[in-house]
Amino acid sequence: MAVPDGEDAPPAFGPAALVTPANLVTVARIAASPVFIVMIVSWGARWATFAVGFVIAMTDYLDGWLARRHGSTRAGAFLDPLADKVFVLGGMAALVWNGQFHVVPVVIIAVRELVISAYRSRAGRRGISIPATKLAKWKTFTQLWAIGFAVMPPLATNAHWVATLTLWVAVALTIWTGWSYLRSARSVAAAQLGDDTDG
Repeated sequence: MAVPDGEDAPPAFGPAALVTPANLVTVARIAASPVFIVMIVSWGARWATFAVGFVIAMTDYLDGWLARRHGSTRAGAFLDPLADKVFVLGGMAALVWNGQFHVVPVVIIAVRELVISAYRSRAGRRGISIPATKLAKWKTFTQLWAIGFAVMPPLATNAHWVATLTLWVAVALTIWTGWSYLRSARSVAAAQLGDDTDG
């Protein structure tokens, strides 16, 4: 049956769907991330390393576009941030191993990501939804480019401070968005508790 003019077509996949184009892209991103990590450890800053990392990072935008086009799923909501964390934390750990990143900012980012992921998971089980903010998306974008600048040969050799500065900007955004998530979740929880009390 044709969709009337002016009306959006219904999504091709429901929230419970597992095998969707967006989810397949996300799983491919998770599977490809270890290749990028090994390339950093083995080769360091090379254009091949940068190219592989860039392609993997761009699939984040592809699976988001596919999810909006075909319908978002609960599996995708879990897998997409997981893929980001595997790529970002794995890449940063490899750069610490190579001596390109200092361990302190990377540990700060890793602890925040793991704590907020656990907190969001716990909140989700209690029925509290904590959606990603625009600033959190910028946080991820900055983290990705900190890694990208570190494996880009001209910058890694002649201007490594660019990667270092971008990393510390990512740390600041990471801390700020983490605090914002906690504050938002507490407000939602307090509102829900008030509704339950009123009822």
